[in-house]
Amino acid sequence: MSDARHQLTLALDDLDRAFAVEEPFPVRGCTYCYGEENFADLSGPLHLIPDDMVSAVAGEVPDHWDDFARLYRRLVPRIVRSVVTGQSYVDEELIASRLLQASWTTWDAPLVRALNDVWIAWWQATLHTHPSAYPSPVPVRSTLSLITVATGGVRPWLDTWTATRRPSADAHLADFVDDVLFECEITDLHMGFYDEYHAAPELLDWLLTEVRDRVDDTRLDSPYLREHHRPAHRSPGTP
Repeated sequence: MSDARHQLTLALDDLDRAFAVEEPFPVRGCTYCYGEENFADLSGPLHLIPDDMVSAVAGEVPDHWDDFARLYRRLVPRIVRSVVTGQSYVDEELIASRLLQASWTTWDAPLVRALNDVWIAWWQATLHTHPSAYPSPVPVRSTLSLITVATGGVRPWLDTWTATRRPSADAHLADFVDDVLFECEITDLHMGFYDEYHAAPELLDWLLTEVRDRVDDTRLDSPYLREHHRPAHRSPGTP
């Protein structure tokens, strides 16, 4: 196992430990969609909650639960591990949107720090492995979308990609470009299940300037893309 993938495994284990402080509580919610057995499962020990109920919470609309934020916070170790390891049936961008709705950045500092460490380790493991494989078999675009929406910015992740001069990172870059250039989606690309983050300006500028020499795709030279390109403006002193 590579060092990056090992760090991801450690970060996921640390996530489990950090969130162990979240104790079970009586869960209630929509009785039309869920029965007493479901509520009992969600109110019990975390490791005994059935996978289908973890997936239900991961993707369900918040108003189906009496205390959505607390329930989501308690299930985060199971939800995040399932998506990072490619075992989730819930769309990655929906999970990002649900994390925002649960206001994860306002949780206690150790919980926020543990989640941030997973985002960093997951991104590094993704860029260091191609094709995507355990423990990070999620496509690069899905990974980037989730961490961008969850953290509220794509720039730090693009900077890491730029700095990762490896064949695996360049192979992911080729896959990403091929994906977002289909029907010129890159000119109006949003991330998040509800399109919370408009990523097109930053992504297009990054592709056309910082990593253009690493992508063998002449579509990036299209006049149409150049017309949509708005060079990023950075404050003085920003690297």
